[in-house]
Amino acid sequence: MSSTARMRHLASAPSVESAPLDEQYLSVKEAARHLGMKDERFVRRLVAERRITYSKFGTHVRIAVSVLEEYMRASVVPAVPARRRMRRAA
Repeated sequence: MSSTARMRHLASAPSVESAPLDEQYLSVKEAARHLGMKDERFVRRLVAERRITYSKFGTHVRIAVSVLEEYMRASVVPAVPARRRMRRAA
C-alpha cells in the first residue's frame, strides 16, 4: 500500500476512544491467568467473537484489566433462595 493510500485509509478509519495512558494491558496468556484459567483458549474465543473489548498493537492482542473485571462483574449469576422440599406422603 502506498503512503498516500495508507494516509487516506487512516483518515477514513472510524475514530476510537483512547484508553487512559495509565491503564494496564495484559497479553492473552496473562488475561487467562487473571481470570483463573490455565488455558488461553477461552480468552481467544472471547476476542474472536468480540465479546470483550481488546486493543491490537501490531500483531499483539492486549486486554485492559478493567475490561476483564467488567466482564467478570457482568458474568455473575445471583444465587436463588432454596425452595422447601415437600416430603412425599407414605
